[in-house]
Amino acid sequence: MLRIAVCDDEEKQLNEIAELLETYFQSRHSLKGQVETFRSGGLLLDQAAVAGGFDFYILDILMPELNGIETGRRLRALGEGGEIIYLTSSNDFAADSYDVRAFFYLLKPVDENKLFQVLDRAVKKLNQRRNSAIVVATADGPRRILLEHIRYVERVGRCMRYYCTDDVVDSQSIRASFREMAAPLLADRRFCLCGASFVLNFQHVTGVSGQTALLDNGQAVSLPRTAAMEFKKAWGNYWLTE
Repeated sequence: MLRIAVCDDEEKQLNEIAELLETYFQSRHSLKGQVETFRSGGLLLDQAAVAGGFDFYILDILMPELNGIETGRRLRALGEGGEIIYLTSSNDFAADSYDVRAFFYLLKPVDENKLFQVLDRAVKKLNQRRNSAIVVATADGPRRILLEHIRYVERVGRCMRYYCTDDVVDSQSIRASFREMAAPLLADRRFCLCGASFVLNFQHVTGVSGQTALLDNGQAVSLPRTAAMEFKKAWGNYWLTE
């Protein structure tokens, strides 16, 4: 089930986008979706904080009190990784949309075919992210872990410890170098090797301050002094091109 939030302070625009989304799901028989509408960024943020986030956010930029850009920033601060698609009648905010790692930026009036193309790309990206996984040999047997659930990995003694969104998983004793064992992660551009025995997932990093990486669960992780500057640069480049 694909969950989409639409936020626009103008009821007519809100209903038009919601209708386009219903048409989209009707034309994509393999997809099932749920659309929820919000008249303000504040209402959307309240829902995300209480009941969890959405897969996609379609946000108008020009809204009173809390505009779409600020709404996007606060969603990211909540740890929401859903794709953001901005809608606006002005192209003045295109640069600002990069600050919140927006997936796309569409000018109003919204063209149906263009919106559907953007949604198809977003769905493809979501499916790839959801299905990417590694299998870790643990003391209790093989364990499949989705890459998007891994915040970071470090070497602890002779094992690799995976800090995930829902658990902490220890591998069996490793017989190769940490870099070799981390190769399946490093093949995915979300992951970055920091120092000799530490890997971070850019997807879960909300900021970098000095030698500290700030994670979406509120945790602060210390970076090796020699790696901090390069990590910050790589993290910024990831989101600029993502």
